[in-house]
Amino acid sequence: MKRYRVISSDFDTRAHFLSMEIKESWETKNKELHKANRERILTQLRDEFGTLHFDQKVKNFIDFGPYSMSVIAYHNKFFHHIRTSYVMGAYYTALTGVSSLGERILNHLILNLRTYHTSSPEYKRVYKKSSFDNWDLAIEVLTNWNVLLPEVTSLFKRLKVVRNKAIHFNPETDHNDKDLAFEAIKLLKEIIELQFCGFGNRPWFITNIPGEIYLKKEWEEKPFIKEVYLKNCLLVGPKHEVKSVIPFQIEDYEYLEKDISDEEFAALRIEKHGK
Repeated sequence: MKRYRVISSDFDTRAHFLSMEIKESWETKNKELHKANRERILTQLRDEFGTLHFDQKVKNFIDFGPYSMSVIAYHNKFFHHIRTSYVMGAYYTALTGVSSLGERILNHLILNLRTYHTSSPEYKRVYKKSSFDNWDLAIEVLTNWNVLLPEVTSLFKRLKVVRNKAIHFNPETDHNDKDLAFEAIKLLKEIIELQFCGFGNRPWFITNIPGEIYLKKEWEEKPFIKEVYLKNCLLVGPKHEVKSVIPFQIEDYEYLEKDISDEEFAALRIEKHGK
């Protein structure tokens, strides 16, 4: 009867808010509210990044863009560090940070998921190692295990090319470190948004319940879902009520012990919303 609801996620939309322009068609109170919110965000950025070259830092912050809504996984902490480096103008540090974090994500996935794939042909290629610096091997294994979405496989291959330019000596990097960092950041953001999203249209989500995301029943036992998503979820029934968001607290009910389809769960949840 119950389904896992995604409740833990990491996101930051301040960059999007700063890039919004006030439109003449807005009501006066909305214009004033937008100005006040913008000043509040700018104050936060001054406190975090300092006042020296502040205009450039704000531009870098906006260029970096918002964090996509992501579940808490292998990337969140260090992706924050990468943004700090980019905003501060430490572009090569951001570039090498993305390169290392991409490799770290691949390593985490293989090490955490390989025990689920002991009977696969790929297992004998990875079971003895404690780390992997061969991106081609890591990407191939995770793709064959049906862990990475097809789009993510392509993105990791593109990120590998940028990573090689950063890690291996290349004289041009002295002059295009910012462009390379921005390209790498964009690729990693897409990887995170697609593979670790906390909201949106993904194969493992029930997506037709307004404002809420649940895992499909058939995906609950998938290794990637078990290791990454379930720790960011609560198991709830269709009639549960949210009593607090921070911290997230619910009130749920007793249900009959019977299996229902994802469509039936969604219909019951939508019915609850309508009451």
